[in-house]
Amino acid sequence: MNRPAPPLETRFLDCRVERNIGVISLDRPPVNAVHQPMYKEIRAVFAEPWRLDHDLRAIILTGKGRHFCAGNDLTELESMDSETARVNMFHMREAFDAVYSCPLPVIGAVKGAALGTGLVLASVCDFVVAGEGALFGLPEVGVGMVGGARHLSRMVSQPVARMMYLTAEAVSADLMHRYGGVVRVVPDDEVVGAAMEMAWSVCRHSPTVLSESKLALNRAEFLELDRGYETEQEAAIRLADHPDSTEAVKAFLEKREPRYGNRR
Repeated sequence: MNRPAPPLETRFLDCRVERNIGVISLDRPPVNAVHQPMYKEIRAVFAEPWRLDHDLRAIILTGKGRHFCAGNDLTELESMDSETARVNMFHMREAFDAVYSCPLPVIGAVKGAALGTGLVLASVCDFVVAGEGALFGLPEVGVGMVGGARHLSRMVSQPVARMMYLTAEAVSADLMHRYGGVVRVVPDDEVVGAAMEMAWSVCRHSPTVLSESKLALNRAEFLELDRGYETEQEAAIRLADHPDSTEAVKAFLEKREPRYGNRR
């Protein structure tokens, strides 16, 4: 008999649930720099988000305090050699992939610094709301490291990504918005509220359809047009006789709000 997984306990993430929306805050003062135990917690939370709440519909990823995340803990990098680097970077990839592959929609709510690892964490969200004072950058080249450019290319065009990467200079929220990497810029103290508003706009849809849609988006993202569309059609076929799909059509025709079950 399968038993439900125990509730998640975290030390470096503050996790709360507001009416079916999880708010996950990076919580390692003063700048939420990420070290190995924190990477492992990120992976655990986003790989199995329903351990926070069975009825969770979406997640907001943000940072406690003034900053989203100013990057890796440099004291760990200072002591790394080629062997420990391989292990550490494996855990980094697992954490980033868990956010990207999370079965629930993930909205980034960024204020202050989103540098290095912080920028990568923002990039693996489905979309990002930023505060007016937010800064986005990859300082890796400036500290003798390599990494993050491929993730940055999810948010901006290749020339912009190369400019940010090779200069190692941070850009403002306004510029990221103009580059297309941020969907909305609001006053810093309204970031989580704006993300919550957008989360509710997402959560009004069927949780099953949202999960299938996110899976299809991820699978199709790096495919050519025809194969990507075929991937979406495969998801549509899986949903063709699902009760939520039937209910969505019926509600539209009857001009009423749909009534979905909490299915996954």
